[in-house]
Amino acid sequence: MSSGKLAAQVSHASIAFISRLIRENAKIALCVDETIGYRCDFLLDKDIYEQWFKGAFVKTVCEAKNRSQLMKAATIAEEMGMKECQDFFLIKDNCLTELKPEEIDENGIGRTLTCIGFRPLPDDIAHQISKKYQLYK
Repeated sequence: MSSGKLAAQVSHASIAFISRLIRENAKIALCVDETIGYRCDFLLDKDIYEQWFKGAFVKTVCEAKNRSQLMKAATIAEEMGMKECQDFFLIKDNCLTELKPEEIDENGIGRTLTCIGFRPLPDDIAHQISKKYQLYK
């Protein structure tokens, strides 16, 4: 995939954790100026807030050579007790531009797995997953 497409997919992976929290907790609300908006209340772990939001907001992009190697990261995470859509997120492109679908869903929409995003993790846990991969160059 092109560098622009890669940047977009990594961006999706980067915000998957927080966007899940927002989607699951958002409620329609009437704002002060009487417009309709969304209000979102959720509990965020103290360490995640202090180290990730107030801290360095560290991101690491590692390279997988193919889908099988990419899914190995998900397998490692599951073996460590992590859950998909909670601790890690499979990012799939809708194949509207440059990628070809690897799978077709029940609605006939083609998608391709492009990357995996992880919730903010302590360094030692992140390194257990990423040590099998090289940093993307």
